[in-house]
Amino acid sequence: MRKISVLLFLAWVGFLFYAGIALFTSGFLLTRLELTNHSSCQEPPGPGSLPWGSRGEPGACWMASRFSRLVLVLIDALRFDFAQPQLSHVSGEPPTSLPFLGKLGFLQRILEIQPHHARLYQSKVDPPTTTMQRLKALTTGSLPTFIDAGSNFASYAIAEDNLVKQLTSTGRRVVFMGDETWNDLFPGAFSQGFFFPSFDVRDLHTVDNVDSGEWDVLITHFLGVDHCGHKHGPHHPEMAKKLSQMDQVIQGLVERLENDTLLVVTGDHGMTTSGNHGGDSELETSAALFLYSPTALFPSAPPEEPEVIPQISLVPTLALLLGLPIPFGNIGEVIAEVFSEVEDSQPHSSTLAQASALHLNAQQVSRFLHTYSTAAQDLQVKELHRLQNLFSKASADYQRLLQSPQGAEAALQTVITELQQFLRGVRAMCIESWARFSLVRMAGGAALLAATCFLCLLVSQWAASPGFYFRPLLIPMTWGLTGALVCAGLLATTGLKLDSVVLGAMAAVGSLLPFLWKAWASWGAKRPLAALLPMPGPVLLLLLIRFAGFFSDSFVIAEARAAPFLLISLILLLVAQLHWEGKLLPPKLLTIPRLGFLTPAGPPRHNGTHALGLGVGLLLCIRLAGLFHRCPEETPACSSSPWLSPLASMVGGRAKNVWYGACVGALAALLAAVRLWLRRYGNLKSPEPPVLFVRWGLPLMGLGTAAYWALASGADEAPPRLRALVAGASVMLPRAVAGLAASGLMLLLWRPVTVLVKAAAGAPRTRTVLTPFSGPPTSQADLDYVVPQIYRHMQEEFRGRLERTKSQGPLTVAAYQLGSVYSAAMVTALTLLAFPLLLLHAERISLVFLLLFLQSFLLLHLLAAGIPITTPGPFTVPWQAVSAWAFMATQTFYSTGHQPVFPAIHWHAAFVGVPEGHDFTWLSALLVGTNTFASHILFAVGCPLLLLWPFLCESQGPRKRRQPPGNEAEARVRPEEEEEPLMEMRLRDAPHHFNAALLQLGLKYLFVLGIQILACALAASILRRHLMVWKVFAPKFIFEAVGFIVSSVGLCLGIALVMRVDGAVSSWFRQLVLAQQKAGEQSSLVYTGAGSSAREAQSHLLPPCSQDLLASGTSLFYNSKS
Repeated sequence: MRKISVLLFLAWVGFLFYAGIALFTSGFLLTRLELTNHSSCQEPPGPGSLPWGSRGEPGACWMASRFSRLVLVLIDALRFDFAQPQLSHVSGEPPTSLPFLGKLGFLQRILEIQPHHARLYQSKVDPPTTTMQRLKALTTGSLPTFIDAGSNFASYAIAEDNLVKQLTSTGRRVVFMGDETWNDLFPGAFSQGFFFPSFDVRDLHTVDNVDSGEWDVLITHFLGVDHCGHKHGPHHPEMAKKLSQMDQVIQGLVERLENDTLLVVTGDHGMTTSGNHGGDSELETSAALFLYSPTALFPSAPPEEPEVIPQISLVPTLALLLGLPIPFGNIGEVIAEVFSEVEDSQPHSSTLAQASALHLNAQQVSRFLHTYSTAAQDLQVKELHRLQNLFSKASADYQRLLQSPQGAEAALQTVITELQQFLRGVRAMCIESWARFSLVRMAGGAALLAATCFLCLLVSQWAASPGFYFRPLLIPMTWGLTGALVCAGLLATTGLKLDSVVLGAMAAVGSLLPFLWKAWASWGAKRPLAALLPMPGPVLLLLLIRFAGFFSDSFVIAEARAAPFLLISLILLLVAQLHWEGKLLPPKLLTIPRLGFLTPAGPPRHNGTHALGLGVGLLLCIRLAGLFHRCPEETPACSSSPWLSPLASMVGGRAKNVWYGACVGALAALLAAVRLWLRRYGNLKSPEPPVLFVRWGLPLMGLGTAAYWALASGADEAPPRLRALVAGASVMLPRAVAGLAASGLMLLLWRPVTVLVKAAAGAPRTRTVLTPFSGPPTSQADLDYVVPQIYRHMQEEFRGRLERTKSQGPLTVAAYQLGSVYSAAMVTALTLLAFPLLLLHAERISLVFLLLFLQSFLLLHLLAAGIPITTPGPFTVPWQAVSAWAFMATQTFYSTGHQPVFPAIHWHAAFVGVPEGHDFTWLSALLVGTNTFASHILFAVGCPLLLLWPFLCESQGPRKRRQPPGNEAEARVRPEEEEEPLMEMRLRDAPHHFNAALLQLGLKYLFVLGIQILACALAASILRRHLMVWKVFAPKFIFEAVGFIVSSVGLCLGIALVMRVDGAVSSWFRQLVLAQQKAGEQSSLVYTGAGSSAREAQSHLLPPCSQDLLASGTSLFYNSKS
């Protein structure tokens, strides 16, 4: 019951944190209201006559169509500088020849040969720069909000008015080929479609080698450039090949265009220097836009520097050029110069055509503003009135000029300027207004997070007190949840609408307040406030520094360097504290009470070499792990580690082979280290299934991982006839490794007690023959001395076998590995988890995983040297241990090449073990998330080791048993018997304190993580108008929130595993007691080696594998190793 109470209470605390995070998120990351209104030719956008160009035209809509056919070529991630010539110098890049420059040479030739037919623009993209959000913007002309970036994994149909819907409603035949995301956004809209997976970066050429038949509008979405960027980066030779292929595609299209066809080549976004996207850096928001018509389209030659236009300006421009209504929700501005009358030599006609297009555009935007402000009421009222007045003036001037169009060139230019100011002002207002926040929800979420952190602090101190009991944990929680659910039911029956976030927050507050009141009244109020914050001053200072650092964008950007600094500071503090307290003793020299028998302890020995060695080793591991770092884009002077890229991106074959050997060596070293540790504590001698799996399954997993790395690094170099085989093996090997890991974990949960049991008659000791000489007997005198003793010993053994009497002594059951049974299960589980996580990373990250395990063991040993072991309890884990563990999780997050920004996500993890052409979007999202939060998973699951390790390090070897007085003669014949340390079995001597310690450990870890997410929430709310809020603070909050959820779940799973092992150990002992009762003999369970005489043990429990060893009487003998 106590175990269930601990898990339920931790799950409830996690729910409180989740409710606070959800409530804050609902007020911070808002989504705008999407209108379902649609534009139509029958309903003009506003009062007044239509432009002169559409009067009397058959089939004319708002404006007469200039083109009847359209070819839209969308090259995913076509950065603007990809369309630059070879000799151009790109801002932010070294002035050297780059592989991607000059590869779209046909565009440059067209611009030089036909300057009035073609134009190149720099398309300015609105963040977030993810594909689905960009497709929404390119078809609706709207601004997708920040939170919509999360739906990039699960696209859904666009409900707003858009270009594709306008095309299909007018009977145009729309043919599409390319990214399958279009099929999700526009289901059933295409007369013919060829869809390919957008989430498979290995497919560089499939979409780029298709053709189509008859069409009115042809949309192609080429994925090769984006895939090449994700896999190799923009500076790889493969990018030059892909851009050259795109150049040939564009050239072939231009040669086949008819005069009534418009060609548009554009990118949906750019990419960073590492090939990723999703943020708002200059390289990510800069895309190329190329327009071409076989007939003259532009009245003048292109400028020297391409014009910068918003990406959504393409939507109203294409709508009016094709004779379509502008989508209802568009806020883009038409590209005015494409509406000039090229064939008319009079400038007045061109100016009037531009003004007409801008006026139609402005009328449509004004209509949208009126409808949206009525429905949503979240636009700025003063700015809205100012813009409406500006539009009314410009519209009146335009209508007046239509009555007398001659001789009004200057007035038309004024009208054009006013209309452009209106359109640009509307866009700026919408960008600012749709970033408005719900302060009430944000404050409520932050308050709930703070209250939950206080709850963790209060109950963790309560659990450490001797008088702690579990029943009060569940009663107020149950009543609070019941009351919250009843209240929610009443609100639901009365018809009040509450969303799930508010309902969850009500349930959380309703259960939290009664518990806090009860806990404070019964325990907290009786103690001074300082007792509720028992952290050592330096540890509290480090936590406060980390808390305050989240309010600085510079600290968040540089956290990859700040986190190791804080960890190193804490390690140095631990070493200094051990020195000051005189605890710098090797674990084997620790003297502790043993089951009521006090061992005399001499004065403490100050051995600083041991702790100094641990500290130096830790600092070295942290420094080496820091070599694997990814630089934030805000620090251009920093250079990211080249070791984060996969081996497949390397060009040199020899260097690739050397690195592959190093990766396999790190994998072998990791396996060897784990096996040596298990062998050291004797956990490789058991015949249990988990032990057999560790012996044979782990090497198979290592071989599968190494084979997958070999195939993945050389897949592009495989012969054509073997590529299908290589592709199949690249899919099956990760699945096999993951399947083996899952099988090992299931076996561990099934039989977690890996104990080797041996039975022997008599006392567990040996007889030694003492001789006055050394070595074997060499004379008759020596034999005369030795043979009688051997004979007497043989007589005693023979007599013992003949006489089965109770005076002989009980049958001794030697149970090896019980002293490390909990830690062995934890280390085995972490190793099994590490292999699938390792497969999701680049090959060279295996070196970081090796350092991760090594520095974790060093830190655990260093912490164990300073944690006292109290018998029989209460047990406790100090704050400095929990803080160091949390700091190391953060340090490992950065050491594996991650950053809390979307462009740094390792998208290649989505394709590990996944076949080409799959449509398992949820699986891809799960793999990417697992890769991103791998460090959170490992450290959260391994958190119980902080409690177990000091007991494991109680002794590195047996102790000599003291002989009772008066037996000096026997002592000269018998050797000094050795007692084995109980180690982790001490926890079983006080199960109440054991469960309380697990609860305390979990609450402390959640508190350290909780103050981090609280700091992120407060920083995002206070700095919500900061320039870097969407670039730094919002992504940091999202990553911390998801990381907290992952860590809390992993923590509960780790504690549940310890409880599963404890329950299995209990069953193991219980079967011994039952077997004794069946035998009907009088005997007792004893711990031997506890003092001068054996102490009667508690009736714990023995596993089914030992039933055949149980005879008339048994005694239990603990050993740490055989």
